[in-house]
Amino acid sequence: MTSFTGWSASALALSLALAGCSKPAEPTQTTEAAAPAAETAALQDTNFNPAYKDYLKTLASDEFQGRMPATPGEEKTINYISEQFKRIGLKGINGDSYLQPVSLVRIDPKEVSGLKLSGDKFNAELAYKEQMMAWTTRVQEQVEVKDSDMVFVGYGIVAPEYNWNDYEGLDVKGKTVVMFVNDPGFATKDPNLFTGNAMTYYGRWTYKFEEAARQGAAMALIIHETEPASYGWQVIAGGSPTKFDLINPNKNMDRSVVEGWLTTESAQQLFASMNTDIEAMRQKALSKDFAPVPMNVKASVSVKSHVSELTSNNVMGYIQGSEKPDEVVLYMAHWDHLGVDFSNPTDKVFNGAQDNASGTAAVIAMAEHFAKQPKPKRSVAFLAVTAEERGLLGSAWYAKNPVFPLHKTVAGINMDVMNVYGPMKDMVVVGYNNSELEKTLTKYSEQQGRYVAPEPSPEHGSFYRSDHFNLAKVGVPMLYAKGGIDSFQHGKEWGMAQKKDYNSCCYHKVGDEFSDSWDLGGAQQDMAVFYRVGNEIANSAEWPNWYQGREFRAIRDASLAQH
Repeated sequence: MTSFTGWSASALALSLALAGCSKPAEPTQTTEAAAPAAETAALQDTNFNPAYKDYLKTLASDEFQGRMPATPGEEKTINYISEQFKRIGLKGINGDSYLQPVSLVRIDPKEVSGLKLSGDKFNAELAYKEQMMAWTTRVQEQVEVKDSDMVFVGYGIVAPEYNWNDYEGLDVKGKTVVMFVNDPGFATKDPNLFTGNAMTYYGRWTYKFEEAARQGAAMALIIHETEPASYGWQVIAGGSPTKFDLINPNKNMDRSVVEGWLTTESAQQLFASMNTDIEAMRQKALSKDFAPVPMNVKASVSVKSHVSELTSNNVMGYIQGSEKPDEVVLYMAHWDHLGVDFSNPTDKVFNGAQDNASGTAAVIAMAEHFAKQPKPKRSVAFLAVTAEERGLLGSAWYAKNPVFPLHKTVAGINMDVMNVYGPMKDMVVVGYNNSELEKTLTKYSEQQGRYVAPEPSPEHGSFYRSDHFNLAKVGVPMLYAKGGIDSFQHGKEWGMAQKKDYNSCCYHKVGDEFSDSWDLGGAQQDMAVFYRVGNEIANSAEWPNWYQGREFRAIRDASLAQH
């Protein structure tokens, strides 16, 4: 995943800070003989596709050099996936080819000025990384925002389904908008406001930048606060400043000139110059009759960058439906990871075994299983996308350039970080209570003696941090689920310990390596459920939808009207 692994930091971020960096405890192999008699019947489907382990072990090997896009590691990876798709007998998307080229841009900031703020009552220059972050996604060597009027726009949200518009009656063209992170439901914990404590897409920083651009803002700045953001300032300022993005025909000139963040302390200084403070402005932002507030301060900043364009590839093959070949059910995972750290003297390769060789291997294993069954009525496609770790870019490209039309894409299942710790009683849905797909998932999970559970910390917005989200944004109902922590053999505390250990020792580190001692029976169970969910949809006339009131429902309804 881009920010955190699919299950990971949402539920565990605070506890991980206290965790050590030892390797995860090696799980004991689960066998039916070892399981209690009452659970033996439930431990089925643990050998869904015996070849899965080999696919996972191969993709996670040093030979693939960490699967970084636009490197020799990518070439090895996409060739391997293509070879498997060809062997299985999937149809290519461009003649015999399974490749969908993806145009990317890499923007390396060379020089970022301080953020100069000037007004009658306030003058300051905020230091880059210490008090603010700023960058551009425009494909330009140099950009500048000069003397831009600053305006506070609350949460920066336009959400018709919640009767909410922070920009109503406001023209922000050329201006700098300042806003809170997350959404009003999180701030109030009111279940009747947005979705209460669970974050909606409107709470994600990515949405806020997108909306600011749609409104014509020259610069968009989000106020960082650790709890509503779900991570500290160092996550924003301490990582690589390099940005990757898609290249649109207009070179991303429809984006705001500059995007960025303000520290809590910087925002407090700004509000103090207006004779107010963060809490008072938060209360204004939460009011139903909120109106944007001019800040009587002008902002200036410049960014100089090295810009390089590059090409990566999504990999896709499909089984053509016997009766409705133009309608498709989609399985997806991201194949990319972080490449090689040449400065590391002992272990240079970010193998990304769990994140996400495990999901890519599952796509191959799923395709192989489908290919051995009677042809489904609808087509079933298998998509391995690039550049997830760089901002969900491969899936964003596919959403803009779909092989199957979006209004013909019935539903999708995303597999990101599979369970390698043995069969789990719980099937955790990230983004619980979003779509009708959950009903089908529940039916087949219960057939395995399992139960469906929501993610533990929905306020952190994990649903918006993996590739399925880009398909959801264009209306396609997407399911993102995985085996949880309630181990059949070892219980919940043991299962939670495995997740914690993985996050502390291995997530986005060179320690994320394949282990022969992993118990892949849990991943096999999950794949069996995902197969049955997709197979049922592929052999039906049903069109699953988002639940009423969800932010993607109106988009889907409009899409279905094209039939």
